[in-house]
Amino acid sequence: MTKTWIILGATSSMARAFARKLAEHGHSVIVAGRDMDDLKALAADLSARGAAEASALTFDARDPATFAPIIRKVEIEPGEINVASFVGSMPPQAEIDADPALIGSVAIDNFTGPARFLAEILPVLEARACGTIVGVASVAGDRGRIGNYTYGAAKAGFATYLSGLRNRLTRAGGHVVTVKPGFVDTSMTWGIEGMFLVASPDKVAGDILKAVEKKRNVIYTPGFWWIIMTIIRLIPERIFKKLSI
Repeated sequence: MTKTWIILGATSSMARAFARKLAEHGHSVIVAGRDMDDLKALAADLSARGAAEASALTFDARDPATFAPIIRKVEIEPGEINVASFVGSMPPQAEIDADPALIGSVAIDNFTGPARFLAEILPVLEARACGTIVGVASVAGDRGRIGNYTYGAAKAGFATYLSGLRNRLTRAGGHVVTVKPGFVDTSMTWGIEGMFLVASPDKVAGDILKAVEKKRNVIYTPGFWWIIMTIIRLIPERIFKKLSI
């Protein structure tokens, strides 16, 4: 069966790595984001790597008017439609504290924007009784931490949304994979102090592809983050609120 993947936030390092793996498997790929020059160059690269078809479309989580053209394009594509959302932003918590208006944009970028797109495209996947949605959340959503609790709250909301979406899409023959990366070497994390065990985007992309193939529900990547976050979740609140982690 022909497989078409829509990659939202496609210019991020993780998204690029994942798109390249899809191209090498011969899938059709639609890369979507805000920087069209970069996206067109990426689409050309994917074609050279073996993608059955590669195209670039505009997507902006803050502008719902950009959603419809993507959905119209895949409605006429044959076969299985899949979506992977790598959309997100992570301004420093100190900046958000200084300007609380940023809370709204963080919520849109990391939760409500991609969630609305998925809600709008969901009927297409349900009508075909197949397809996978990959949603990139974060380990930051597992517990509110002093250094990034606004970002973490948005990602927690997105993870909960994906859980409900998984219950719905499974009934129609599709699937939803929730991805919770730890520290990854991307432009979003560049320059942040205190990072450790930083993974490469290619490693994360490989883990995501395996999760899709095995129909995993939730993955931590790299896998050791499941252990780390289990420990963090188990710390009693009276102790946790005194920690600077």
